[in-house]
Amino acid sequence: MVKLPCPKIGPYWWYKLLVLSMNIEEFRSYCLSKKGVTESFPFDENTLVFKVLNKMFGATSLNEDEFRVNLKCDPEKAIELREQYDDIIPGYHMSKKHWNTVYFERGLEDAFLIELIEHSYDLVVNGLSKKLRSELNSM
Repeated sequence: MVKLPCPKIGPYWWYKLLVLSMNIEEFRSYCLSKKGVTESFPFDENTLVFKVLNKMFGATSLNEDEFRVNLKCDPEKAIELREQYDDIIPGYHMSKKHWNTVYFERGLEDAFLIELIEHSYDLVVNGLSKKLRSELNSM
C-alpha cells in the first residue's frame, strides 16, 4: 500500500492533484469539503473568507491578478516557511505573526498547498472550545 504524504486528504483529492493545478475553484472546493466549513464575504464583495464554525482559516481576493491566499499558521512555522519559500510572505492585511499569504500559482506543489490549508484548518479547530469541537466531530 502506498503511503500518502498528507494522509488527511482522500484518494479523490490526490487524483485531483495529479490532474489539475490548485486554482481558485479547486481551492474553494477543497475548503468546502472540510467538515464544518462555510464561505462568506464579511469584509467586502471581493474578499472570499472560509471559516470553520465561524472562525476564519482562509481568505482570498477575487479581483487580484495573481491568485494568493491568506492562511493561518503557527508563528514559528510561519517564519520558517517565509525563509524557505519566496512564494510565502507575511499575511497581507492580517496579523503577520499568525498569518501567511501564499501565492498558489508560482510553482509550489499542490500537495504542499493542501498541507498548508490543512495546517490552517487544524489550528482553528484546535483553538475551538471543547463544546464546539464536539459539535464539529458529530457533523
